[in-house]
Amino acid sequence: MKKLFVLMTLMLSFSAAAVIDVYDFETEEQEVLFRTLTAELRCPKCQNNNLADSNASIAKDMRQKTYNMVIEGQNEDQIVTYWIDRFGNFVLYKPPVTLGTAILWVGPGLFVLFGGLIIVRNSRRKVSVENDDELTGAEKDRLAKILKDSEK
Repeated sequence: MKKLFVLMTLMLSFSAAAVIDVYDFETEEQEVLFRTLTAELRCPKCQNNNLADSNASIAKDMRQKTYNMVIEGQNEDQIVTYWIDRFGNFVLYKPPVTLGTAILWVGPGLFVLFGGLIIVRNSRRKVSVENDDELTGAEKDRLAKILKDSEK
């Protein structure tokens, strides 16, 4: 039992010693820019994590590329444009408002609104029915024949 406990402790300690990315920056502004970008850019694999929080291999590659671009002296707009060109606006947690995103937000509301208007309009329409309950002579004869045939 004691050996199992020691073995499990060692296994857990190895996972705790996982590799942590360490980046050296020339200025504090570069570090702030890197931290800001990795917090604002979404991991394309995880979809709900930013680059800073994701352990996916693509997120690691994106962090490294972002780091290289920051060290090269590129500004925030250039780096964000680089990632948008590769992954689209999906890579941003706060995508810009475009016609496509406006339709996604407004479309369902308009659909419900127009559906409600159609229901209200149809429910208020007066339906005039004249003597729908009475059968004609031919219909009565046909019904009697059907009932008579079903009794056989």
